[in-house]
Amino acid sequence: MILLLGGSGYVGSVFAKGLTQRGMAYRVVSRRQCDYTRRDQLVALIDDTRPSFLINAAGYTGKPNVEACEQHKAECLLGNAVLPGIVREACQIRGLPWGHVSSGCIYNGVRADESGFCETDPPNFCFRGPPCSFYSGSKALGEERLAGAEDVFVWRLRIPFSHRDGPRNYLSKLMRYDRLLDVTNSLADIDEFVDACLHCWLDRVPFGIYNIVNSGSVSTRDVVDLIRQRRITDRRFCFFRDEAEFMEATTGVPRSSCVLDNSKLVATGFPMREVGQAIDAALERWQPAA
Repeated sequence: MILLLGGSGYVGSVFAKGLTQRGMAYRVVSRRQCDYTRRDQLVALIDDTRPSFLINAAGYTGKPNVEACEQHKAECLLGNAVLPGIVREACQIRGLPWGHVSSGCIYNGVRADESGFCETDPPNFCFRGPPCSFYSGSKALGEERLAGAEDVFVWRLRIPFSHRDGPRNYLSKLMRYDRLLDVTNSLADIDEFVDACLHCWLDRVPFGIYNIVNSGSVSTRDVVDLIRQRRITDRRFCFFRDEAEFMEATTGVPRSSCVLDNSKLVATGFPMREVGQAIDAALERWQPAA
């Protein structure tokens, strides 16, 4: 049985769906049922449920976007920096292997050789490498709390999208924002992300950090072109002139735009699709919100 923390959130709900589709027994636990930010309560929950694996999909992302983290710093630190350490301690006490959903937003840009960041590269968009958003800084601290830990997967997610219209879907956001900033990023089909995470556990790949994103990178204009080609919307897309204009028109919170290398994951035998192909497939199956 798998214990799933944060199963009611965007990423957690897709994990629940993936586990259900595989016929795997699991239990979703919310903080209302068990305050897993307290180590003693989490250890008691593990003793009560006796899981074979734990997935931590809980965290604080801010609503409607990461800018909200600048106003809710205590909640952001608790969910993204403190909680991973608590889960680590509880799992170590009971010898329980587990997986943690992290983020690729701890990077900005590309490596000096213009390739994507790999798992061994130190974060360059964090409190130790400012400027950064408070969200990115807190996620980097969360990974620091797991340094040297055994029996844990750290799954880095970057800009999730899917064929299901919704407020957390990157494709939906592009279709709703008044103006867009043209930047190049790694992205992840959220269903493919979950499949890759479960592959790590079910196929017993080595524990450690994995960049779980679709292969390659894509610019905002590239994605807009795909949306237009599929005729999902007839709206006119407008772009900021540059990042300086974007910062002036918004709250001025720095945003991460980065490319990640996923070759470590692919080497385990999980073939991630090319990002443009994955986006086009999502748009072909597009399910508008009710």
